[in-house]
Amino acid sequence: MQVYLFDDGKGRLAPLTDLRPAFAVRTGAATTIERVEQMLGDDDELAGLFVPEHLKALVEEAYELPVNEMPTGIDSVLLINGRCPLPPGDLTKIKPGTILVEHHGEKDHEPAVVLACVKPDAAAAIINGEVPTSGITATKEHHLLRRPWDIRRFRDACIKHDLARLTQIPGSGLPAGTLQRGSHPVVIRSGADVWPGVTFDTTHGPVVIAAGATVRPGVIVVGPTYIGEDSSILDHALIKAHTAIGPRCKIAGEVGGTIFQGLANKAHEGHLGDSWVGEWVNFGAGTNNSNLLNTYAEVIAKATSNGSHERTGQTFLGSIVGDHVKFAISTRIMTGAVIHTGAMWAATSPVVGCVDAFTWATDTGVSAFRLPRFMDTAKVVMARRGVEPSEAYLERIRYLHEMASNG
Repeated sequence: MQVYLFDDGKGRLAPLTDLRPAFAVRTGAATTIERVEQMLGDDDELAGLFVPEHLKALVEEAYELPVNEMPTGIDSVLLINGRCPLPPGDLTKIKPGTILVEHHGEKDHEPAVVLACVKPDAAAAIINGEVPTSGITATKEHHLLRRPWDIRRFRDACIKHDLARLTQIPGSGLPAGTLQRGSHPVVIRSGADVWPGVTFDTTHGPVVIAAGATVRPGVIVVGPTYIGEDSSILDHALIKAHTAIGPRCKIAGEVGGTIFQGLANKAHEGHLGDSWVGEWVNFGAGTNNSNLLNTYAEVIAKATSNGSHERTGQTFLGSIVGDHVKFAISTRIMTGAVIHTGAMWAATSPVVGCVDAFTWATDTGVSAFRLPRFMDTAKVVMARRGVEPSEAYLERIRYLHEMASNG
């Protein structure tokens, strides 16, 4: 079966999808596209990707797959919505004619195809935005990301799924001087550097340390947790359960229930809980976030600054932090904050609600982060990790900045 992932562009997922398609968002230990590839059978092939036109150039750079090219000469294809972090059921047993549509009947929650095994012409119609009304299986279960905070809704199931697979791949034994308590495994890949004095609590779930990762002395890691390739967990950090750290991050302090897309720095003390963090983010020393209201009530949040407040369905919800966001030392981030791409917060007042993209906030007021200055900073930060942004990447940032400037 030929399988195609498609990003239908629906929902309000910024800042998660400002610089990547929905299926490239890290939704657990893996990104959604990585997870789907792992769920396919030997006779299945991820044959192509469909994304909104504004992301096409970025996706073509990132994946060696056809982008926005309709299949021909085959009986049927399996479409999977890129906003579906964990496709339901066994993908190897999906029968032709299957169309699963999520429909909650709520305002701003229009019906959307979760997956469909259909002929190429029907697939083209779905990719072009048509939602079939006949021959479908309708569900009110939540399978799709619709708001940025939905990452929290799917986090635990995705991490559990990913670690169940990753722990089947053997690793090295526990290094001398480390401690483990709990019956779930600790899997340390070859090339990882775990120092003496590290403690693993696997009472409630496993821990996987990827190749090239470093875990420094005094660190406590509580499973289920994943630490990605070439990431560093700094001395005496506390990494709590349901955390997934993408590649090339530097993490210190207290972190729990948080997904790092990758290439982010939280290299100092401070608490970060129940959050999602994009790439090229930096948390200043002593920055803390709240992930629980004092009333223990459901968190209410805004996806956009000019949008309405919405129920998130979550009691524990920290912050959604877009790519290239920077926080000054001792920043306070309030419960349910959504900070959009490129914002810089150096005010002593706390981060509350929704912060627009490319906001420059200091105690003298809030203004726009000027594009030339932002670009210079971004290039310096990326060069420190040996990354040079492509022209497609820079053009996308220019567009996002223009949109933010025009309100």
